[in-house]
Amino acid sequence: MDSKISTPGKTIVFLCTTTLTISMSACKTGEEPVMRPNILWITCEDMSARLGCWGDPLARTPIIDNLAAEGIRFTNAFSVSGVCSPSRAALITGLYPTSFGAQHMRTLSRTASLDMITDPELLAIPVYEAVPPPEARTYAELFRQAGYYTTNNVKTDYQFHNPVTAWDECSNHAHWRNRKDKDQPFFAVFNIMETHESRVWMNADKPLLLDPDDIELPPYYPDSPAIRLDMAIHYSNIMRMDSIAGTIIRQLEEDGLADNTIIFFYSDHGDGLPRMKRWTYDSGLHVPLIVKFPDGSDAGTVNDRLVSFVDFAPTVLSLAGLDIPDYMHGRPFLGEQNTSPREYIFAARDRMDPALDCIRTVRDKQFKYSRNYMPQRPYVQFLPYRDQMTLMQELFRLRDENRLDSIQGLWFRPTKPEEELFDLLADPHEIHNLANDPAHHDIKVRLSGALDGWIEMTGDPLTLPEPELVKKLWPPDGIQPVTADVAFNPSGANLMLVSETNGASIAYQVNRAIGGDHWELYTAPLPLSSVDSIAATAIRIGYRQSPVNIYFN
Repeated sequence: MDSKISTPGKTIVFLCTTTLTISMSACKTGEEPVMRPNILWITCEDMSARLGCWGDPLARTPIIDNLAAEGIRFTNAFSVSGVCSPSRAALITGLYPTSFGAQHMRTLSRTASLDMITDPELLAIPVYEAVPPPEARTYAELFRQAGYYTTNNVKTDYQFHNPVTAWDECSNHAHWRNRKDKDQPFFAVFNIMETHESRVWMNADKPLLLDPDDIELPPYYPDSPAIRLDMAIHYSNIMRMDSIAGTIIRQLEEDGLADNTIIFFYSDHGDGLPRMKRWTYDSGLHVPLIVKFPDGSDAGTVNDRLVSFVDFAPTVLSLAGLDIPDYMHGRPFLGEQNTSPREYIFAARDRMDPALDCIRTVRDKQFKYSRNYMPQRPYVQFLPYRDQMTLMQELFRLRDENRLDSIQGLWFRPTKPEEELFDLLADPHEIHNLANDPAHHDIKVRLSGALDGWIEMTGDPLTLPEPELVKKLWPPDGIQPVTADVAFNPSGANLMLVSETNGASIAYQVNRAIGGDHWELYTAPLPLSSVDSIAATAIRIGYRQSPVNIYFN
């Protein structure tokens, strides 16, 4: 069933109508305090639901299993992409990546893969930032506006540079323990890297925590000791991740905060293994999601509603009792603003480092339909980062020796069908394409229509070359704009800060310390009493940050 839960915590936040500072005691409006919960996100990398609480007999994950026993286990949660950057762009904004130029992997830098190529088309791939609509804000900034202390430890990877207005802290030392006012509510994110794809080869010398021979291989993998070994390393990394998650939860308990903190646990997409990561198969999109409420609401229950990553931001805003912006594509699945369950989830695959592709996918609870917009391109293309993995090298070797069977060889076909349709209940590994099966024609038409509607709604550029996409993001010539400088407008005893750029947010520092990197979020006119100087900068997401201007009182 779908839960409708609103569980306010015990942390008190005083909201001022005139000014908001780190010290909430400055507010003297006489209004009743607003009760808001703390929220903790524990995020891991590149991991499908290989957990004991999901019925995996090999995974020894007692911390996450206990969290599931005390919380709600969502069995149909999905990323919007099989890779991190587009997925994290959706999480931080509540927007589909295809709607604002965040769909390619990745846009902020040229990877080593690109530096190794000579193809003129690939060398023309630009470096750029995704550009959400001007009204868009990171959810972290929305929480700061409401008086939360926001921390991210440490990964961002949003397809745009992390704006200074987003987090109170964003570093490998970021922690709720660093807030000065211990009564201030917090939103804290901890990103655990132990399960990342790269750890399969980086942790190859660490002890295995299970027997490789006990692993059940998917049908698209041949039975090879090298493949079993890499999968065993991945499982072992998951078990180590479980221990790290336990440390974070214990710190929450040690600080006496467990009784007013909502905990989320999830992965940023599916397993970091070949034919899983980077693809819109369930092995790349389906993620574990657990939500635990401090009062034990619905503890130990299972919820099978479809949940997309674009739903996360509106959901946590709903849980905190904050307004959900109209521009967000997601729909809340918990809290007072909980909506009816969605019928479909949508996902995309686009360029992955140097590998050009364009796939759009829609899924309901039983069927998945995918449309390949570049069917002339093979599934397996040049991708040096992935190819470092021994498992991938083994697949290449067995392919070259003609030792892959008809199922294992599907992924290595030189072209792709234009359409793919899978019955996920009968065929969970997505092997048998039903797109041309007359018995499934009506299902394909229904899902294809839903996909067309989503593409139109998001303004999806599909196969538009990236140099042309950049011109759409930064019209007319593809040159990144600079956010307009902050202007200082004194008004009586207060100082107003203004930037002429539509959608710009402003950050400031009072009596700026040389080299100080913490910026307050500007939300209302600042009192000038006891202030020597105020430094300010403005940023619109996807634009260059303005220079820092200083006002001397």
